[in-house]
Amino acid sequence: MFRTLACLVAALFISPSVAATRIKDVAAVQGVRDNQLIGYGLVMGLQGTGDTLRNSQFTEQSLQSMLDRMGVNVRELNLRTRNVAAVIVTADLPPFVGTGSRIDVTVTSMGDATSLKGGSLMLTALQGGDGQVYAVAQGGIAVSGFSVQGQAETLTSGVATAGRIPNGALIEREVSGGLRESNSMILELKNPDYKTATLITDAINAYSQQRYRTRVASPRDFRTVVLAKPKNVGSTRFIAELGDLLIQPDTPARIVVDQRTGTVVIGKNVQISTVAITHGNLTIRVTETPQVSQPDMFADGRTVVVPRTEITAAEERVPLAIVGGSDLQTLVKGLNQMGLKPTDVIAILQAVKTAGSLQAELVIQ
Repeated sequence: MFRTLACLVAALFISPSVAATRIKDVAAVQGVRDNQLIGYGLVMGLQGTGDTLRNSQFTEQSLQSMLDRMGVNVRELNLRTRNVAAVIVTADLPPFVGTGSRIDVTVTSMGDATSLKGGSLMLTALQGGDGQVYAVAQGGIAVSGFSVQGQAETLTSGVATAGRIPNGALIEREVSGGLRESNSMILELKNPDYKTATLITDAINAYSQQRYRTRVASPRDFRTVVLAKPKNVGSTRFIAELGDLLIQPDTPARIVVDQRTGTVVIGKNVQISTVAITHGNLTIRVTETPQVSQPDMFADGRTVVVPRTEITAAEERVPLAIVGGSDLQTLVKGLNQMGLKPTDVIAILQAVKTAGSLQAELVIQ
């Protein structure tokens, strides 16, 4: 499986048909971004899968406060309902969204509720980082997971204590600011790189020389490119035209390793100086076979368990291999010839980096 994946990655990187990338995919206008919202609310209508009010006192207090605002006094009563759950509601407020628009929200349980399936979120205010209310959320929750429990077995699929409400929030306040109609704008690279910033600048200037008879881009640093918008074009059209220009972005030599899943991602510019590698596995097996020792008949003794441990060790004999790569395809081919598993590749890459032969940044997650 690893060999097939590695060959696919190598073919993808060296294929000329996928080398060109639009500027809009590697850079964005500075200041045009989402804003995160958060709120606290209650979910009603659960079928006995809500919070236990004795254990989740914040749920009981919230329920009492809500009923008080509706003119129902329950302060002296002992509530026992299991149809209510306290939840945290989150959402992303897109840029340029107007009052009256709708956005999706995510609902997550914060008490001991076992499932939010079938519940409805009560009116919940969503606040931004400045404490202002920008949206209100309400509606039925769509939960994909479920949990069924019996006396001897429990069946769980997905997460039943989190769900989404499509178009569940109504925008009540617009975020100040927007795409200003000014003569200066800034493109911010998603993956900062000096060469990529230069390539973007050259591509934009080549287009603007032909389209507007002037140069409009200049690199400020490895992260940003400053644009001088011509006076006879709007900001939206100007950004739309530049976003479709094609470049071949340059990426630093980097290897990303995820030790939890055994995933190894090797960048196309990674090179390894020629080294000799051998990688063997040492297997140690410990076998416990306890024996029961019984005394003879009519003897004054007792039955005891005598431990018996057997330890064996075996080490595979692996030949020494020479690996060196001037490009990704050669490197992957050399690693594949050694018949390595992903965990073995991770160990070898770490050792090669320590030896100083890996000409790339090794990122371990």
